[in-house]
Amino acid sequence: MAIRKFSTSSIKTGSKSSKFWDQTTVLAVTVDYLVVAGGGGGGTQNAANTGGGAGGGAGGLRSTVTATGGGGSLESALSLVPGTTYTITVGSGGAGASTNTAGSNGNTSSIAGTGLTTISCTGGGGGGGDFDPASSSKYGKNGGSGGGAPQASTQKGTGTANEGFDGGNNGGTSANYDCCSGGGGAGAVGGSASKVTDASNNPSNSNQGKGGDGGAGVAVSITGSSVTYAGGGGGGNYSAGGLIGAGGSGGGGNGGGTTSGVTAQNGTTNTGGGGGGGGGKSGQTYTGGTGGSGVVILRATQAAASTTGSPTYTTSGSYHIYQFNGDGSITY
Repeated sequence: MAIRKFSTSSIKTGSKSSKFWDQTTVLAVTVDYLVVAGGGGGGTQNAANTGGGAGGGAGGLRSTVTATGGGGSLESALSLVPGTTYTITVGSGGAGASTNTAGSNGNTSSIAGTGLTTISCTGGGGGGGDFDPASSSKYGKNGGSGGGAPQASTQKGTGTANEGFDGGNNGGTSANYDCCSGGGGAGAVGGSASKVTDASNNPSNSNQGKGGDGGAGVAVSITGSSVTYAGGGGGGNYSAGGLIGAGGSGGGGNGGGTTSGVTAQNGTTNTGGGGGGGGGKSGQTYTGGTGGSGVVILRATQAAASTTGSPTYTTSGSYHIYQFNGDGSITY
């Protein structure tokens, strides 16, 4: 894409005036990007009941390099205008629930500027809380990737097309002992709760349950090395000897288990990973994990003229790479 700027000048010769056109061509800068939104927080149970919390969904992911979220096609590189300042927003992760409700959704990450259609990713959906069929506040929430379904429920959160996948759609019933589903990841659907039948894994009771694992994230090589982002949070578990859900690859936090004293993990900072679901038990409350903050990375063969927000600057081959771990701006 070339941008042409025209200016005029005049030269007078006697009574005649001649006008000349000066045509200047400004070449746009081709820029690859990775945008990851903040992950969703994990849910938790009601202290008066037994139950667990579901894992938060990962933040939505869009990329022009290697792979993108939700199983979609790679995004197209940007054509940015030299001299124009582009605003970078990096979404924070959603808070984990501290009462019997779903976790909070993560926040949007974006690239915006004059003449550019904003590149935006949706925050991850909060994981579901202790289930109440009359209360949608306890369902898994929709987001970039969806939050997992709570106990005894199929009320998962759904992911956003070309950004992430749904949360796990089957929270544990009495047949698999008070555990919840994992949050969706940018690369895969969150895992459902399951019944443990292998006594070697669970010597105290061979019929305990396991929280669903978080959905896998997506590996992207925009920095010159392969890094995995946007994994879903693992589901929590109440039952004695039960197993917690593992966080998805790409920064998802593990679920919590009250009776074993395991606290839900937060999603990893600047990956968009979902927070793990809290454990649950009568008289105790374990808070769900907070979602990991997002990240924005830009890559071009031309160095930036200026930046704000202190991005990390690296090079890889002929590429100049700017990683924004927080809000800022860039001008080429």
